[in-house]
This record gives sequence, structure tokens and C-alpha cells, in this order.
Amino acid sequence: MRVFTVNGYAKTSMQALTKATGLHPGSIYCAFTNKKGLLLAAIGQYQQDRNQQFRQLFVNDESIIENLRNYLDSIVQECLSCDASQSCLYTKSLSEMGEQDDDIRQMSAQCLVSWHHSLVQVFEQAKTKQLITADSDCEFLAQYLMMGIYGMRTIAQTNPSNTVLQPLADKLLDDLLRNE
Repeated sequence: MRVFTVNGYAKTSMQALTKATGLHPGSIYCAFTNKKGLLLAAIGQYQQDRNQQFRQLFVNDESIIENLRNYLDSIVQECLSCDASQSCLYTKSLSEMGEQDDDIRQMSAQCLVSWHHSLVQVFEQAKTKQLITADSDCEFLAQYLMMGIYGMRTIAQTNPSNTVLQPLADKLLDDLLRNE
């Protein structure tokens, strides 16, 4: 995952993959068929890891709203790290390969749908607990949050500053809670 996230698909060599995995090229081809198969497996693993991280943020005694704030704060911290491996593998794969390869586009799209579904569930829980209004459109709120997160990640590419990103994250959450 790290090699593909840092280098992108095109710039990831088999040599880099063998070094990162500790496998011989023949083993990679046997297990994954080709570099694309390894990328698809990496996207699948990335989804599992991100889903687990997301779920872990919501298994405490804090309010859903506070957990959403913590989620956005964690994304800000990823952006501030200036570590290319903290980039989003979905976005990287879609922007580089989405129009060229249906399998990669579909896999990345499925991952984004899964993320959207997880966010909808969080907003539904917030609605059930009356933390947001009963007529809130949880689908829209999830889409709006995703859009804001990707916007912050994009801004962080050229301006990874806490004085820029944290106010954007705070405003995003405030807007979500106000405009639901």
C-alpha cells in the first residue's frame, strides 16, 4: 500500500514492490498475477484498514459529534504529516488509473461507497440520539463530509499548515451540524 500510495501505479517498479513486500518477483506474479493484481489487493487492504480505523473512532463513550471532530482532526494530522504514505490510496488510484482501468475504477468506487455508507450510519446514529435534526438528510451529510475531506487533502498538497487545515475542518463540522 505504501509504495503505491507514495509513488503511484505507473512509477511503482517491480523492484520497489519486491523490496517492500520481501517477495521475489515470481512470488508476486504467482500470488497476484501482475502489478495490477497487487494494486487491487492493496486497495482492498487499505479499505479494511481505513474501515477499522474509522470504527475504532466510534467505540468510545464520547458523543458522536465529538467523534466526528476527532475523525476530522485525525485527517488534519495525516495531512500535516507531509508524509506521502498518508495520502488516500483511493484518490491516488482513481486519479491515476480510474479512466484507464475499469477494475481499478470499480474497486476504488466500491471502497468509496463503503466509506459513504459508514458515514451515513454515523449520521443516522446522530439523528437517533437527536444530535442532529430528525429531518436531516444523512446521505447528503455523508457526501458533504467526504467532499470536505477530499478538499482538505487537496489543499494540504500545497499548503500543509495547521493554521489553514484545522479551521477548515472545524468549519466543515460546524456546517454539517448547522445545515443538516
